[in-house]
Amino acid sequence: MTSSGLLDQYIHNHISPEDDYLYELERETKLKVLNSRMLSGHLQGQILTMLSSMIRPHCILEIGTFTGYSALCLAKGLADGGKLHTIEIDDELESIARKYFLKSGMGDRIVQHIGDACQIIPSIADPFDLVFIDADKREYCDYYRLVFDRITVGGFLLADNILWNGKVASPEAADDAQTRGIIEFNDMVQSDSRVKNAILPVRDGIMVVQKIAE
Repeated sequence: MTSSGLLDQYIHNHISPEDDYLYELERETKLKVLNSRMLSGHLQGQILTMLSSMIRPHCILEIGTFTGYSALCLAKGLADGGKLHTIEIDDELESIARKYFLKSGMGDRIVQHIGDACQIIPSIADPFDLVFIDADKREYCDYYRLVFDRITVGGFLLADNILWNGKVASPEAADDAQTRGIIEFNDMVQSDSRVKNAILPVRDGIMVVQKIAE
């Protein structure tokens, strides 16, 4: 095993263990779903749970459900009576996510939406204390604009994959729309005086954004 592999194993051995239903979901995703690497996984999932538990949000919006792993991790931190709205454009993934939402015992706290996030977001009435973006990278800036006014002052936005396999640091690599979308998003957040932001270099990078002003 490489030194990187040994370090990864050490990290996994020194974080809270994965819930059985999350382990089963990850296994089923890898067996049945294309691009299973898109699943958050244990390390990132535990970080999402910790962040959500510190924030104690009443309403979470997730853009990009995939098979539901990250939604389940985020939902653990909900305040009493809180709800998580999660949006996925691929209707073929709806049933597997729903199965594990129910298996976790949190099914009544998670609201699934299937379709285009840009159309669905305006139909959700609640303000958001926490938003997690992990969907079409070309639309990250659109998502940011759509949700910003709906986020409570002091609330948080998390965006996944903002390092994009290191391409963001190599301008010559920005030759595709997905990479350009991430770079434009990162630059938009960095220039927004209404927020504070940091980057967690976990897996492919998580941008942590706190809204400090309207």
